[in-house]
Amino acid sequence: MRLRICLALLLLPAVFAPAKRTSAQEAAVSSAPLLSTGTTVMGEPLLYPTNGPAHVTAAIITLAPGARTVLHKHGVPLFGYILEGEITVDYGDRGKRTYRAGEAIMEAMDVPHFGADAGSAPVRILTVYMGAEGAPADVIPVKP
Repeated sequence: MRLRICLALLLLPAVFAPAKRTSAQEAAVSSAPLLSTGTTVMGEPLLYPTNGPAHVTAAIITLAPGARTVLHKHGVPLFGYILEGEITVDYGDRGKRTYRAGEAIMEAMDVPHFGADAGSAPVRILTVYMGAEGAPADVIPVKP
């Protein structure tokens, strides 16, 4: 009987020890940070609309070679990740910036801008608009 109790006490740590991951399990999951910021590309602080329940919209925007967007600004914070190609964004008197595949940005909100694909291939951008129901439209056209 004592032998059984001693064996049980010896085995308890093994039974309740956390399972160790194998190197194959650890390699199966990885994380590559894309962006961590509290400001837009123009240095504006990120401000989230509070006039309604939270609402997120995600889309993939595709611009053909030679195409450009209208002059606009954003009513809510916009995260963008360039999936393919490159886009040059013109921020008026604040200058131009070119973003390439693999880059992540928090787009300007109150600085009017337009994007153009001057390359020979389409540009594809994953966009995530972070707002609230009833907040201003994601994209607000601006008259020049």
